[in-house]
Amino acid sequence: MRLVRYLENRAPALALEVGDSLRGRPVGGDLADLPALVEAGGDALKAAEAILRQAPVIDWDALSYAAPFPQPRKIICCGLNYKAHTEESIYDQPAHPTLFLRAATTIVPHEQPLVRPLSSDSLDYEGELVAVIGVGGRHIKAVDALAHVAGYSIFNEGSVREFQFHTPQWTLGKNFDGTGGFGPVFVTADELPAGGRGLQLTTRLNGEVMQSANTDAMIFPIEEIIAAASAAITLEPGDLIVSGTPAGIGWGREPKLTMKHGDVCEVEIEGIGTLRNPIVDERAA
Repeated sequence: MRLVRYLENRAPALALEVGDSLRGRPVGGDLADLPALVEAGGDALKAAEAILRQAPVIDWDALSYAAPFPQPRKIICCGLNYKAHTEESIYDQPAHPTLFLRAATTIVPHEQPLVRPLSSDSLDYEGELVAVIGVGGRHIKAVDALAHVAGYSIFNEGSVREFQFHTPQWTLGKNFDGTGGFGPVFVTADELPAGGRGLQLTTRLNGEVMQSANTDAMIFPIEEIIAAASAAITLEPGDLIVSGTPAGIGWGREPKLTMKHGDVCEVEIEGIGTLRNPIVDERAA
């Protein structure tokens, strides 16, 4: 199933794609919000699907989109996961998944603006496939890992390159508030190939293709990232596994390309949809 979180009168609501239409209603009563549904498991999602099939048809264009999971406990990202991207970077290809964390305050829903910070003009795009954990655990084996995935979505892992490269640790450059586009749709795992394999990923800036690759090119597939992360960290329902970006980042170009106020960045992943975010400059307090 394909689910969209949105706001109705500033309160969370949930919609289901049914053919070319969207049926939705506010959460509450017999309909839980998406994070709670994923935590409750498959039967809860199926029950929500039955409820939403009877909900009113709503207008796609009038939606105020919300992030599918607005406050995940953890956002675990994998860097240097496409060979061609590593080659355009300053790094050698690591033999182990390069994992780092993002904060929930970075998340921006579909159609809402990514914020270029006051302190730097080096905001760059990174289109990525994101897996959402449905069943938590620790010491998860790669062979079992996909059973822990509830579904998939799209992430634009906006990076402030100047701050990313101040030190060997990338944390600050990857965690500016309002730099991580996420959404618009959550697609359950049964709707896509196992591990999100074989999906075309395309990033466009102002309509021009910047990144184009297939998820088959990931060096460490979703299951290996989950195994590596869970060797150290207990994964929980709703955690996000952001799987890495292909070649074509702005910082890897000559001259370097960064996102500016008024730009529009889109990340499209086959079988999932398109995440779209305008870019705005942060306002001084």
